[in-house]
Amino acid sequence: MFNSISRVLEKPPLYTKSEVAFWNDEHISKQMLKAHLDPEFEGASRKLTFIDKSAAWIKEIVPPSNFPLLLDMGCGPGIYAERLATAGYQVTGIDFSKRSIDYAQNSALEQGLDITYLYQNYLHMDLNKVFDFTIMIYCDYGALSTTDRQIAMQKVFNHLRPGGKFLLDVFSAAKYNHFQEKKTWEICHNGGFWREDKYVALNGCYKYSNNVTLEQISIISNRETATYYLWNSYFTKEALIKEANDAGFKVCKVFGDVTGSSYQEDNFTIAILLEK
Repeated sequence: MFNSISRVLEKPPLYTKSEVAFWNDEHISKQMLKAHLDPEFEGASRKLTFIDKSAAWIKEIVPPSNFPLLLDMGCGPGIYAERLATAGYQVTGIDFSKRSIDYAQNSALEQGLDITYLYQNYLHMDLNKVFDFTIMIYCDYGALSTTDRQIAMQKVFNHLRPGGKFLLDVFSAAKYNHFQEKKTWEICHNGGFWREDKYVALNGCYKYSNNVTLEQISIISNRETATYYLWNSYFTKEALIKEANDAGFKVCKVFGDVTGSSYQEDNFTIAILLEK
């Protein structure tokens, strides 16, 4: 037991991947969906007031009259997709969480919204279709490894028409500087986010070089020990622009966030609008 606990508390090599796709775990995916849909919780999606403001700004800077075909990468339960479909875009959403896609499809059906949802890993997507506009929102891009970011950029580039636009946001180097390394533990006698039954959660928050952090969650229950890795890369404006340029994109403008606020070095997020 000591060896197993000691092992899960060790700082792992950079970009170690979780062995289990926890976003499709029956219990965890239910908790993630609940978090996404909570209008006052920012751990999975931003607050609805921010999302409403963001969707209105997106329609203004990349109007659906000129960019009608929109791809929402990492669409989750369709929070942005629904607003953008209502705004006049023809929306395709793609996500690797089956529960989120099922919810999004049912929600669109109930509201009479013509949205196409795909249960698929966007790192592997080959849709045989080009879009006018792609979004990747809530800092999903930074959750990818360096190699996977290159793949994601290329996938977006290949699925855009010439002159098509790509909007994404990331966490900034300023937020990396505020990240605190720590180790904590929690006993959940009545279950919680990670398991339905009682468990112990061991949490390690680690900093790596090149503006990368890890939140490592190790779950110990009567049945198993499992570890999940939540990686984040943080960017300076210059580093983000370089990755976009390396993929062949031109930079239209850099913002502070996806509501169009002005970029400042001390912002915790950076949003960038690119053009193929």
